Amino acid sequence: METIATIRSPRGADRQCKGWGQEAALRMLMNNLDPEVAERPADLIVYGGGGKAARNWACYAAIVETLRHLEADETMMVQSGKPVGVFKTHPDAPRVLIANANLVPKWGTWDEFRRLDALGLTMYGQMTAGSWMYIGSQGILQGTYETFGECARQHFGGSLTNRLVVTAGLGGMGGAQPLSVTMQGGVCLAVEVDAERIRKRVQTGYCDEMYTDLDKALARALEATRKGEAVSIGLLGNIADVLPALVARDVVPDVLTDQTAAHDLRVGYIPAGLSLTQAASLRARDPQAYDSVVLDSMVAHVEAMLALQKRGAITFDYGNNLRGQVADHRGLTKAFDIPGFVPAFIRPLFCRGAGPFRWIALSGDPKDIKTTDKALAELFPTNERLVRWLDQAGRRVHVQGLPARICWLDYTERAEAGVKFNWLVKHGHVSAPIVIGRDHLDSGSVASPRRETEGMMDGSDAIADWPILNALLNTACGATWVSVHHGGGVGIGQSIHAGIAIVADGTDEAAARLRRVLTADPGTGVMRHADAGYEIAIDTAKTSGIHLPMMTGRPDGQ
Repeated sequence: METIATIRSPRGADRQCKGWGQEAALRMLMNNLDPEVAERPADLIVYGGGGKAARNWACYAAIVETLRHLEADETMMVQSGKPVGVFKTHPDAPRVLIANANLVPKWGTWDEFRRLDALGLTMYGQMTAGSWMYIGSQGILQGTYETFGECARQHFGGSLTNRLVVTAGLGGMGGAQPLSVTMQGGVCLAVEVDAERIRKRVQTGYCDEMYTDLDKALARALEATRKGEAVSIGLLGNIADVLPALVARDVVPDVLTDQTAAHDLRVGYIPAGLSLTQAASLRARDPQAYDSVVLDSMVAHVEAMLALQKRGAITFDYGNNLRGQVADHRGLTKAFDIPGFVPAFIRPLFCRGAGPFRWIALSGDPKDIKTTDKALAELFPTNERLVRWLDQAGRRVHVQGLPARICWLDYTERAEAGVKFNWLVKHGHVSAPIVIGRDHLDSGSVASPRRETEGMMDGSDAIADWPILNALLNTACGATWVSVHHGGGVGIGQSIHAGIAIVADGTDEAAARLRRVLTADPGTGVMRHADAGYEIAIDTAKTSGIHLPMMTGRPDGQ
């Protein structure tokens, strides 16, 4: 069996598998567990507290072996990180179909999930962990960059220069915050309880400086804010201690948010007053007592956020269900006075079918990403935000594992980009195929009433048909692998979401699949938001020729 010391994705143009679809799945699974990428690879945990790539090491080995022998007209079925079947399908069908942590609604609770997990029957896949599409902190970087950028446009004239952003959590998702803020010209003070996480973000260029003393960190942050420096500071501490200290000192940040792993009381959020070792000991010895002290800290955390919000901080929830935890378990319903980031900043983008488009160079050669960056800038020269982003990302984003890039593209742009990448492969401008995917946090692929679908215009926040339809349509269109998960981002019982991957291998058949998948996938986001009554989405459907039977006519006019 392969071990953590040897798990690193193959590079180059030579395959271990019988086709590039299977090879891409194999390389991305392994890349998820590359020590440069994963948070706790020895435990198969990729990011997000407990988000895993495979159920256990025996399942991992079986997935790898199955992919190596999978034929071009076969599909492997993966049930919560375990390969459970291979069936004859056809070459345009997905090579892998994945379902993670899905439970019947009445049983969709953390207690039942943990019981089944302890029996070895399920696995928490988070979003891109169990769907083999995690690429390190860059995976959420542009979404975070866009969020802070829209915040700056709404409140600060378009820039975060001379503005202080305070947040917490520097794990796999939160680790993108410091660089996102400095890319927008601001100062970021990010609080994190795990010193190793801060060091990792500094080493990989996502955070500039590390401090262990609040007074020194705060002095540095305030000085940089006054001078208009763009600098990020990782402070070793507990946010449930630090935020009340800011309230007591009347230090009001310009922007306040949070990306701790608050979605799971048991894993990820460390209570105030306990070291990591002490927290682990209490968690193992008395899980219920641990949950209680976590909630004590969460209440202190949220109450401080509310106090700073009242004093003028632009405060928003960043989708980790922190508000929901204190509202559900401690009755602190005023937590929802803090708006969510999607309705506050991102929903207009979703209405246009815009969302997180990512691609990975299976060659392992960073030059291939430079080639694709240049090709995208040439393909969309009038998209100034995209061109500026590609320039900054090319200069400032370090490679973690297989070279990758992420950017947000609109509805029609995704298919154009995919076909262009396929052309690059076909004509030898890159040295191996490219795999394209996205976060599950997208316009049509998620139902999450406390995050992506919070406050929908028609009240349809909890309708989960949309991500299921998204997955079914992507399967019909020929995505290379498709996944449906439960509980990512905000926790068990809180969300249903779907992911895709599709390979550009330079063939005409791949070009056809890319056009279908990368048109249909974001099209479901336009459809979902048009159905909810958003005029931007309805207009996008009409101008783009999306046929919505009860809203738009057929594209051919018949």
